[in-house]
Amino acid sequence: MNHAGDAAEGVGDGEHVRAVRCWINGVAGELIPVQDRGLQYGDGLFETIAVRSGSARFIDLHLRRLRLGCERLQIHTVDLNVIAAELRGAAASLEAGILKLIVTRGVGRHRGYSGAECGLATRILLTYPGLSPVAEAARVDFSAVVLGDSPQLAGLKHLNRLENVLARTAMPSNLDEVLLCDARDAIIGGSMSNLFLSTGSGWLTPRLQRCGVAGVMRQVVMREAATLGIAVQEVDVTRTELGNANEMFLTNARLEVWPIWQCAARPLQIGSVTRALRARIQALDGSR
Repeated sequence: MNHAGDAAEGVGDGEHVRAVRCWINGVAGELIPVQDRGLQYGDGLFETIAVRSGSARFIDLHLRRLRLGCERLQIHTVDLNVIAAELRGAAASLEAGILKLIVTRGVGRHRGYSGAECGLATRILLTYPGLSPVAEAARVDFSAVVLGDSPQLAGLKHLNRLENVLARTAMPSNLDEVLLCDARDAIIGGSMSNLFLSTGSGWLTPRLQRCGVAGVMRQVVMREAATLGIAVQEVDVTRTELGNANEMFLTNARLEVWPIWQCAARPLQIGSVTRALRARIQALDGSR
């Protein structure tokens, strides 16, 4: 079985890549002020969007999550219509690859944590050409990193990703992904992915009320599974349930549906539901 090496959040931790183009607030460039709150405090959000045939896949879902994140963080100076136009234009010029959008609260007028007096939000758009090949299925195991509870931030794809960085940096080279748990030992998901598993009680995916990222592809999978008559329950997933699972896969915007062939040294088959969902989502035009 081939491994994915390091598929990563967007284009691959193990790949030496450089964005072909970068825009800051719609202007080509790579420099931001050192006072930007994204740099100072991780005060912002990001989206990683796959591009195929010149179109940004599931762009409306990405923009909806970005809007909800901005509302939760109270970043009020973001123009989503401008962002949408920039994303579509960048996707058309890229043809195939990855768009990474970063939105920060911008430059603060005063030193300190308060974001009450900031200028316009900063938007950073990077494009990465091509989609690097990955293995057919993944080998995963548990990370020693424990995710902290943060209900106010749970589900958001915010810029504070140090737990994921630690997990990914310490990941053994023979693994493709690591699973992270919270302080209650409930499984939350992968370092750069969401988890789905089939048990005797049906299909499950971890509940994300306390921590974790609610991925766009996670939402797409749950929607498409429902159209196939497959109910997916959001629950606190235990290690026991994981050990009893007969079919598992990971999801993110880049990898879509990524089967797991080995979990904590236990071999698994790539099941029929995983194959059906993967084929169905690959066939979608990504317009919704």
